[in-house]
Amino acid sequence: MAQEGMFSTLKHSYYPNWINKRIGFLCLMVGLFWLKTCFSYLFEFNLGIENIFQYFLLFINPFATAFLLFSFSLYLRKPRAAYITLFVLSFLITLLLFSNVVYYREFSDFLTVNTVLGAGKVSTGLGESALKLFRPYDLFYFIDYFVLIILFIRKKIRMETKSFAFRKAFAITAASSVLLLANIALAEMDRPELLKRTFSREHIVKYLGLNVFTVYDGIQTYQANQHRAQASESDLKTVQDYVKEHYAEPDPTKFGIAKGKNVFVIHLESFQQFLIDYKLTDEEGVEHEVTPFLNSLFHSQSTYSFKNVFHQVGSGKTSDAETLMENSFFGLDQGPIFTQLGGKNTFQAAPAILQQEAGYTSAVFHGNAGTFWNRNETYKRFGYNYFFDSSYYDVNKDNSFQYGLHDKPFFQQSVQYLEHLQQPFYAKFISVSNHYPYSQLKGDESGFPLADTGDSTINGYFATANYLDQSLKEFFSYLKSVGLYENSVFVLYGDHYGISNSRNKDLAELLGKTKEEWTDYDNASMQRVPVMFHIPGQTDGSVSETYGGQVDVLPTLLHLLGVNTENYIQLGQDLFSSQRDQVVAFRNGNFVTPNYVVIGNDIYDNKTGELIEDPSEEVQKEIQALEAKVTAQLTSSDELTNGDLLRYADSSLKTVDPDDYNYKNQLEQLEKIEKEKGNKSTSVYSQNNNTSTTDLYTVKSYKELLKGTK
Repeated sequence: MAQEGMFSTLKHSYYPNWINKRIGFLCLMVGLFWLKTCFSYLFEFNLGIENIFQYFLLFINPFATAFLLFSFSLYLRKPRAAYITLFVLSFLITLLLFSNVVYYREFSDFLTVNTVLGAGKVSTGLGESALKLFRPYDLFYFIDYFVLIILFIRKKIRMETKSFAFRKAFAITAASSVLLLANIALAEMDRPELLKRTFSREHIVKYLGLNVFTVYDGIQTYQANQHRAQASESDLKTVQDYVKEHYAEPDPTKFGIAKGKNVFVIHLESFQQFLIDYKLTDEEGVEHEVTPFLNSLFHSQSTYSFKNVFHQVGSGKTSDAETLMENSFFGLDQGPIFTQLGGKNTFQAAPAILQQEAGYTSAVFHGNAGTFWNRNETYKRFGYNYFFDSSYYDVNKDNSFQYGLHDKPFFQQSVQYLEHLQQPFYAKFISVSNHYPYSQLKGDESGFPLADTGDSTINGYFATANYLDQSLKEFFSYLKSVGLYENSVFVLYGDHYGISNSRNKDLAELLGKTKEEWTDYDNASMQRVPVMFHIPGQTDGSVSETYGGQVDVLPTLLHLLGVNTENYIQLGQDLFSSQRDQVVAFRNGNFVTPNYVVIGNDIYDNKTGELIEDPSEEVQKEIQALEAKVTAQLTSSDELTNGDLLRYADSSLKTVDPDDYNYKNQLEQLEKIEKEKGNKSTSVYSQNNNTSTTDLYTVKSYKELLKGTK
């Protein structure tokens, strides 16, 4: 009997008594879900963990939502119902986790509500390869349920029959809610405006977890669908009336001067106008030209440059700039349009227009993840034929940083795909090295003098801008060597500020001012970004004083290419047109004209920079008229985007079907087209006797460039 009692004690010691308590079993289920989630974080998803603090957030975020969700089972008084509810809740969020794992293996992205609702399209996308997405170890995600059910059946684990006190259940719910709020607060410390800007789904998952991402995406989807559902075809009429009234006819001397040419759109990350022609003085008093190559382009007789163009982005920043540049309307008042509406809305974007109007092939090159800013979905709706993201590049810790591949290897590695594009093409290159925090250059790439302001961000800004400049010079040299340069038009633009308003006072002395002199007028002036249309062969290039914004670039480019824009919904005006009104709206409602800078209720004289403290009645009426124009443009943009009004547009442009685009195995797609076209292929590769031109690309480090100048 003694032996039997000892055996019984040993046998039951494998199952601690706390498991037989409702709160203990709940903790067990939370722990099991935490293990599965952490496993997927570390081995299934590429979340770009950068430091120990992010690992800490990664490991705590499953606890908050699991405890909160599972705590609802504690309110049920009947034990059987409570345990079944807990099982169901646990199984459902595990199923959500596993579904994301499988989806991520194929698409390198997370499931959104719209994706789930369009499950038919998802399964079509997977096709016959669906079974190949499963792994033998996937059993790990569900085996615990089988084990627990067996243990319950064999009564190794027992249900607690005593009901759980309401106040205890509420205390656990409240504590888990506090934990979730603390998780969000810590995430905001490391990534400010995480839920406002939502520029990457990976960021929300990394900081807050898949459950929070799913709920947040559901809320965003509901809000977007509400706007969309309430919109009607009649709403488009108001926007069309504005567009017709606002239309500016092209300059007849410029219309069509670049017709049929390839288009290179070069995105100058965080590049502000003041960098053009700027010389940084080092500690020894020697001046260093920051961007000599871009300066030469800016002042070239083959370049139409604009020194008074302003960025007009909101919280979407880079993605807002892409929206403005390629669609001629604004980003959203709150949040980025790419992530909120990019995978849903109808667009009349440059790639689709040029393909349907003039037979252009289109491609985007970007050395970062395709899911960043939801580009992999948005670009399909823009009509981009190809999107070469980081998966197409050799990216490693030595040639990249958190925002992607450095510019020199990025441009160099891009040409292996560029040379296979059929001409004419529209190709966009998104550089990233000149991106905050401006401290990423190391080894042979470093060496350009740092500024001395006491702010490391400002100090490094000039060095990364110089690195971008070197990268572009090498890229242009390659284009000339393969014969692409002469038959192309180049659009170069700064996407948004690099130095924020909060840091501008520390920059003041480098710009010939003091901190005390710096005003909001100066902050507004610093929002200028360069815009250049470089057309080899043209000889009447100049630097224009006209005022404009990024919203004006698309109609300007299309007119240069000989495309009539009257039938398209575009909110900007041709920068060359004599009819343009030169009112530049910022996304927040402030604006700039050649005469005034209006920030909130403050009016500045744009000639003197002085605050007009007591504006005359005449000035007030003039400002009111200008405000009405700004409001009309921003309202038209918001109506257009939130209501997805372009789906009602009656134009010659065929609506883009995102299912027509596949960004997998794109080099094979291009090579197949070359083979099918044979002698009619217009790619650089074909024109070079089916021989690669990549060996013609030359890259030199900063130190090598210094040696060459000695």
